[in-house]
Amino acid sequence: MAEINLVEAVNLALAHELARDEAVVLLGEDIGANGGVFRATAGLQQRFGAGRVVDTPLAETAIVGTAIGMAAMGLRPVAEIQFSGFLYPAIDHLVNHAARLRNRTRGRLACPLVVRTPCGGGIHAPEHHSESPEAMLAHTPGLRVVMPSSPARAYGLLLAAIRDPDPVMFLEPTRMYRLFRQEVADDGEALPLDVCFTLRGGTDLTLVSWGAMLHETQAAADALAAEGISAEVIDVATLKPLDLPTILESVTRTGRCVIVHEAARTAGLGAEIAASLAEEGLYSLLAPVQRVTGYDTVMPLSRLEYQYLPSVERIVAAARKTLEAS
Repeated sequence: MAEINLVEAVNLALAHELARDEAVVLLGEDIGANGGVFRATAGLQQRFGAGRVVDTPLAETAIVGTAIGMAAMGLRPVAEIQFSGFLYPAIDHLVNHAARLRNRTRGRLACPLVVRTPCGGGIHAPEHHSESPEAMLAHTPGLRVVMPSSPARAYGLLLAAIRDPDPVMFLEPTRMYRLFRQEVADDGEALPLDVCFTLRGGTDLTLVSWGAMLHETQAAADALAAEGISAEVIDVATLKPLDLPTILESVTRTGRCVIVHEAARTAGLGAEIAASLAEEGLYSLLAPVQRVTGYDTVMPLSRLEYQYLPSVERIVAAARKTLEAS
């Protein structure tokens, strides 16, 4: 048991799977000798060799295309895209090939591929380094989309993603990489995919979030508790497929829901959750569902990025609005 941060948990999970399964191969830009731009793969090439931790050219299309071929032939590649803003050249391969391979071959071939990429803002990065593309990826049939929010969940969910027989987009919130430490046992125990995690029980309203925004969401729950308001906090974790029953069960008890995400508002995952609650839980709702999100703009540069990101104050204000409705 060691107290580690999220990026160290990613490294620990990758090392565990490289040691456990010879079919696991890592590939990406600067992941070998340099250990990756965030050092998520530090020391792994020295330990497992350049044949299993492969430095690639700066060519995202080639990285993902090569990884799909590896997966189709029985390997379990884990490809790294340095920042999610660099993912777009590889979208053709992900949408038209990785996500469709099992269907196209009528089950003859699978695609046990993981694509890891840092995502989100809050680290004072330049343009193209602070994207939140989860809704776009979740819209693609055949892609599983996962975003951890703590070291323990990063470790357990990445193990599960690598062992999954189908392609997984593993989005790592950069703001959480070194935000805090948590005790994590390197025991090889995977966490379940496709389920939400209830981080805090509550009776007055439900706060739903994922990734880095769980930090502000839990702080908002603390602020509300100081006012005597009991907020349940749910970490969605697997964004596609969505564990709606867990969210619905919580909202059925509390009657109110606030959804928090960093991505732009229009057509974000929050809209999908809100629509699903309207379809299946309308008669349990005591107030309209509220969304606290990023704005429909490009993520601004560092001086203004915290004006873009949902704040504790905005989340608390949305919670109070739901509580004021009769």
